[in-house]
Amino acid sequence: MGRIAAASAAGTAIEFYDFFAYGTAAALVLGPLFFPDFSAMAGTLAAFGTFGVGFVARPLGSMLFGHFGDRLGRRPVLVASLMLTGLATAAVGFVPTYDRIGAAAPAILIALRFLQGLGLGGEWGGAVLLTAEHAPRGRRGLWASLPQTGPAVGFVLANGIMLVLSGWLTDAQFRDWGWRVPFWAAGVLALGGLWLRAALPESPDFAAAAERGQLARLPLGELLRDHWRLVLLTAGAVAGGYAVFYTVTTWSLSYATERLGMDRTVALGALMAGVVVKGAATPFVGLLGDRLGRRPLALAGTAAAGVGIFPFIWLLATGSAPAMALGAALELLAFITAFGVLGAYVPELYEPRLRCTGAGFGYNLGGILGGALTPLAATRLAQGEGTPWAVAAYVAMIALLSLACFAGLPDTMTGGAGEGDLVGAPA
Repeated sequence: MGRIAAASAAGTAIEFYDFFAYGTAAALVLGPLFFPDFSAMAGTLAAFGTFGVGFVARPLGSMLFGHFGDRLGRRPVLVASLMLTGLATAAVGFVPTYDRIGAAAPAILIALRFLQGLGLGGEWGGAVLLTAEHAPRGRRGLWASLPQTGPAVGFVLANGIMLVLSGWLTDAQFRDWGWRVPFWAAGVLALGGLWLRAALPESPDFAAAAERGQLARLPLGELLRDHWRLVLLTAGAVAGGYAVFYTVTTWSLSYATERLGMDRTVALGALMAGVVVKGAATPFVGLLGDRLGRRPLALAGTAAAGVGIFPFIWLLATGSAPAMALGAALELLAFITAFGVLGAYVPELYEPRLRCTGAGFGYNLGGILGGALTPLAATRLAQGEGTPWAVAAYVAMIALLSLACFAGLPDTMTGGAGEGDLVGAPA
C-alpha cells in the first residue's frame, strides 16, 4: 500500500504542479505577454480565460481516460495521463509571445492548456481509484487521502520555483524568460513520475470484474443512461470546493499583486504557507473520515468554507501578508475537511465497472463551475473600490449549492465507520 499510495500521490503532485504553474503564470505575467493589446484588466481576464480552458477539458479527459480505465485497467490510465500533461506543460515554456508571432501565440497557449486539462481529467480518477481499490477496509479514507495531498505538493513546487525566480531575477528577466523555467522543469518531473508508476500492480477490483466478464462495453453511455442524477449530484457537490480553492490560490494572487500592490514574492509566500497547512492536514482528515464517515465531514467542511470565505476576503483586503497567510490557512483547512475524504467517498458512489468514468467525470465536471469560472467571475466582481464582498458572496452561493448536492448523495458508510464497501450507490 505504501508503494501504491506514494506512486499515486507523486503522479498527482506532478500533474497538479503542471496545472498550478499555468495558473500562477496567468495571475502574474501571461496577460501582458500574450494579450498585449488589451487593457490590464482585460488582459488578466483573457489569461484567466485560457486558465479556464483546462477545466473545460478535464471532463472530456475523464470520458476518454475513464473509458480505457474501465475497459483496460486503472494503471495504463495513470501512465498515459501523466505523459500527456507533462509534455503539454513543458511545451508551454517554449511558446513564443505575442510580439514575436502575433495571434498564433495565444492560440497555441490555449491548445496546450486544453491538452493539460485533458490529461489531468484522467489523472484524478485513475490515481484515487488505484489507491482506494487496493486499500483495506477501515483504512480506505486514510490511504485514498494521500493522492489528495498531490495538489498541495504540486502547488508548493510550482509556486516555490516561481518564488525563487521572482526573488532572484529582475522584473524584466522574470517576464522575459524566468516564468518559463517551471514549465521546462515539468518534463523532468514527468519522467520521474513515469518511472514510479511503471511497475504498479493493477487494481484488484478491476481484475475481479474482468475475470467475471463484468466490464462495461461503453462505460460513458451506460453511466449517462442509468446514473446521470448521481453524476450531476457529484459535480454539484465538488463545485464549492473548487470555487474556494481557486479563489484562495489563484484569484487572490492576482488581486493582491495588481490591486493591492503587494510584492509578488510576498504574496506567493503567504499563499504557500496556507497550502502547506492544508497539505499536512489531509491524511488526518482521511483518517477522521474512516472514523466519523465521509459525507458528514464533506458537509461540515463545505459549510465551514462557505462561511469562512468572508473572513478570508476581509483579511486579504488588509494588504497584510501575515493576514493573507492566516486567512488562506483557515479557509483551506475548511476546504480540505470536505475534499480530504473525496478520494474514498466519490469512488464508493459508483460500481466497479463504471467507476473510473463515473468518479472522474463527476469530479471534473464540477471543476467547470467551481474552478474555470471563479477566477473570471471574481476578477469582474472585484473591480469596484473597497473590500470585494461580492466575491465572497459568489463563492458562498456555490458552497450552498454544494451543500444541497452533498445532502442528496447517499452515505456510503452503511456498514459502520470505515466500512464503505465500494460497491456503488443506487442510481
